[in-house]
Amino acid sequence: MKYQRLRDLREDADMNQTEIAKILSMSQTGYSKYETGENDIPTAVLIKVADYYNTNIDYILGRTDEKKPLPPSTRNKDL
Repeated sequence: MKYQRLRDLREDADMNQTEIAKILSMSQTGYSKYETGENDIPTAVLIKVADYYNTNIDYILGRTDEKKPLPPSTRNKDL
């Protein structure tokens, strides 16, 4: 799966891959492999990216077109 939205979010923030990789404490090459779909994104990294861009994980994964995170009152805390 190619994560086009990762690239879109990064470019919307006027960042390059090296900058976001540094924030995620990883190499630019490692981050690039997420954007191209060569590697799947680990859950911990996915959470950091969603938090950094103030978006929700389902948006990054292409499961919804809603960018904003769910309000705390609608999150399922029993999962």
